[in-house]
Amino acid sequence: MNTIMKHSSSIIVGSGCYLPTHRVTNDGFIDHVFFGQDGIKLPAENKEIIEKFQHITGIRERRYVTDDLLASDIAFLAAEDALASSKTDRETLDYIIVAHNFGDISKQNPTSEFVPALASKVKHRLGITNPNTVTYDLTFGCAGWLQGVIQADYYIRSGQAGRVMVIGTETLSRICDPHDRDSMIYADGAGAIILSAIETTERVGILAHAARSYTDELAFVLKMGKSNNPEYRSDRLFLKMQGRKLYEKALKIVPEIIKTCMDRVNVPIDDVDSVLVHQANNKMDEAILRELYGLYGRKHAPEGVMPMTISWLGNSSVATLPTLYSLLASGKIPNYALKAGATIVFAAVGAGVNINALVYKVPE
Repeated sequence: MNTIMKHSSSIIVGSGCYLPTHRVTNDGFIDHVFFGQDGIKLPAENKEIIEKFQHITGIRERRYVTDDLLASDIAFLAAEDALASSKTDRETLDYIIVAHNFGDISKQNPTSEFVPALASKVKHRLGITNPNTVTYDLTFGCAGWLQGVIQADYYIRSGQAGRVMVIGTETLSRICDPHDRDSMIYADGAGAIILSAIETTERVGILAHAARSYTDELAFVLKMGKSNNPEYRSDRLFLKMQGRKLYEKALKIVPEIIKTCMDRVNVPIDDVDSVLVHQANNKMDEAILRELYGLYGRKHAPEGVMPMTISWLGNSSVATLPTLYSLLASGKIPNYALKAGATIVFAAVGAGVNINALVYKVPE
């Protein structure tokens, strides 16, 4: 007599996000004075710089937090949203993992605060008294939230956890150089999901994941540095990026790691319903999608397979993927829906350079 074996699988039972209320359109940068990384003022008029920027990135506007909010505050708000959507008893959470890269930075004092951990602050704000709810932070570049999901899946599959909350939160508006045109890319936001263990014989939930770190010539394509403006009289450091170098490498290695992940569980490309890529740059994400399908001998990706939010939310680092998923799950992205039985691919690339991917099947 054959016995069908059950196994533990991680499924998403709830999601939430916080979208900052301060909308900043591209016109908000018209009076900025932009310098190159060589400290020389850019010769083009700002109107031309902004138009070119929008054409490349697809960003028309972004969201910034108001002066009274920190990254841990908006992480808490996203967490509350996820708890409400799933009707989860917060005291039953085994872990709260908060992905970020810059800690809490106040408007009044732009210095990163990492103590206590943002995850501890979130647990405190949630009023959780259970000491077995373990909290910790994760820094992994823009791929941090997805890496947190990967870690959560390991806890669940090993039987060490039954329910894990993973949050991505960032306030990049507090660390971008107003004299660097790259500052127009960055945004603020927070998103969260709750993963729960189920015993099943079906292939559902998280099916596979993969991650890589490239720390040779790519280690410092994103780093902290002084303002591009040579007359900026402060030792304050800002986020700096070698965008072209990152683009060229991401275009090759992100599709490869996605395919590696899919091949581990024999998921064919034609079974993929949605590809959720870190909202870094519209042209880069479109190129990654094109290269991914090219690896499978497809000349074109299907229409509507990659929902995007970067045009109106910008790049909020670790918050882009959980925010995108939450909006998709709640039916707030026009012409897209999260359907039972759908296969979703997640992928991200960020500072380090760290890259990861994950395949998820929505339970029926």
